[in-house]
Amino acid sequence: MKNKIINFLKFLVFLSIGLTILYLVYRNQNIAYQEECLLRGIPEADCSLLKKVINDFKGVNYWWILTVLIAFTISNISRAVRWGMLLKPLGHPPRLVNTFFTTIIMYFANLGLPRVGEVVRAGALSRYERYAVEKVMGTIVVERIFDVISILIVSALAILLEYETIWSFFNENVNVEERTGGLGNLLLIAGGAGMGVLGLAYIFRKQLKKTKFFKKVITIARGFWEGLLTIRKLDQPWWFLFHSVNIWFMYFVMTYLCFFAFEPTAHLGPIVGLIVFVFGGWGVVIPSPGGMGTYHFLAQTALSMYGISGEDGFSWANISFFSIQLGCNISIGILALLLLPWLNKDYKPVSKGKVQETEDELQIAKSK
Repeated sequence: MKNKIINFLKFLVFLSIGLTILYLVYRNQNIAYQEECLLRGIPEADCSLLKKVINDFKGVNYWWILTVLIAFTISNISRAVRWGMLLKPLGHPPRLVNTFFTTIIMYFANLGLPRVGEVVRAGALSRYERYAVEKVMGTIVVERIFDVISILIVSALAILLEYETIWSFFNENVNVEERTGGLGNLLLIAGGAGMGVLGLAYIFRKQLKKTKFFKKVITIARGFWEGLLTIRKLDQPWWFLFHSVNIWFMYFVMTYLCFFAFEPTAHLGPIVGLIVFVFGGWGVVIPSPGGMGTYHFLAQTALSMYGISGEDGFSWANISFFSIQLGCNISIGILALLLLPWLNKDYKPVSKGKVQETEDELQIAKSK
């Protein structure tokens, strides 16, 4: 009961953060929208940003949204296949339906508590595939390392292609010195605290080694390390690389296709799609439920570089965000929770060692 209360409070905290950011983005944009209406001589009663967003949703071409959801599904099939390749050295290859649905459950869980989805994903797959959960977490860390490398490469490509546009925008709108003035001091304090903790752990290392907690940590760490080492045991590394590229290519495709669903963005090209994808991607990385608020702010900011008004950028960000969250993460997430127990009702995974034992038993039986 205590853990449930703590998790619920965490959910409320992160949800509050996401909603607060979303509200601040809406409030600032609504003020700008009201000022623009005043300049145009439009009555305040006819100038509601909320009404505009609702009307924009009504005018969306949902056939294009369907293509976005298809691209989302393809990206996660690649993610499920890639994860299966990492899991195979742990004893047996997992079923694709299990890796796919547990991946969707991860996104679904992240809507409640950011970053808890990885733990839920590892626990769910361990339950159905009979892997040690710490080893599964090791493979997820490998995945995350590749994702970090991927987003850095894509971000570098975006900056390379649109350096002048991005730099001029930040020069006009962001005071870099004010924003980063205290960052050095903050990093210095954090680094000092970290070194202090490591120093104390080293001084009292003999006492720590005798504790049950330390032994438990070592056991988990070994399993975790074994999961990390699965990257060295891949049968088809180029196939792994293909799926890694396809995951992020489909993410980009989702952003670009969503442009065509909304008339004010339908004319934008693939380069703009890349920039909005990168900005929005970093918005999702920031801990808030599914990127709520942070995604809206950064996607809207990127669109403004290319002449899309703030109110249209805000509408597009909502169309993109809620189409994916409602159309895939929530709907398929609930479906996964319902189907996984049924699909695995009679499923009993067999490790390589067990297969070999069974074959040996059959050979002995035949010889008799």
